[in-house]
Amino acid sequence: MYQNDPTYTEYLDKMTKTVSSLESQFATVRAGRANAAVLDQIRVEYYGVATPVNQVGTISSPDPRTLVIQPWDPTLLKAIEKAILTSDIGINPQNDGKVIRLNFPQLTEERRKDLIKQVSKYAETAKTAVRNVRREALDKFKKQQKSSELTEDDYKNVEKDLQQMTDDFIKKIDSVTASKEKELTSI
Repeated sequence: MYQNDPTYTEYLDKMTKTVSSLESQFATVRAGRANAAVLDQIRVEYYGVATPVNQVGTISSPDPRTLVIQPWDPTLLKAIEKAILTSDIGINPQNDGKVIRLNFPQLTEERRKDLIKQVSKYAETAKTAVRNVRREALDKFKKQQKSSELTEDDYKNVEKDLQQMTDDFIKKIDSVTASKEKELTSI
């Protein structure tokens, strides 16, 4: 089986990272509740360096529908506000001069459908990435077969193992996607 075979470690790692990346993307899809993960992709210009919002201030959630960002450097308020406005999270920040508040509105049916489409798009991208890893691996092993480092039978076994690995990761992606879609529809 491919899990314990060091031959496949590189490809197993790449596929695992793809699923982890997908889960991170899903965390940024706001589901009507205040979740600091929606800010993970937002960068603020801080002394000439694009810095994640969570590294320039404190993020708290005083209630289920509100996030409050309190920057350690008050001069960053405008930069954080601008970064949030230019991002695609779809929330208007409220700057009161000390903190920035993000109020998460109740999801409308239309917005819910848009979010589900976005989740599906992320899932398709992840599936494509997994298939690309399989193709990369098959190319490598095909070269080994042509240079007589691998027999025809060994290549067939590798092909079967890589297909099984790909199928398993596609199922994981489908499972993660289904749970995120369920989360979005149950709010």
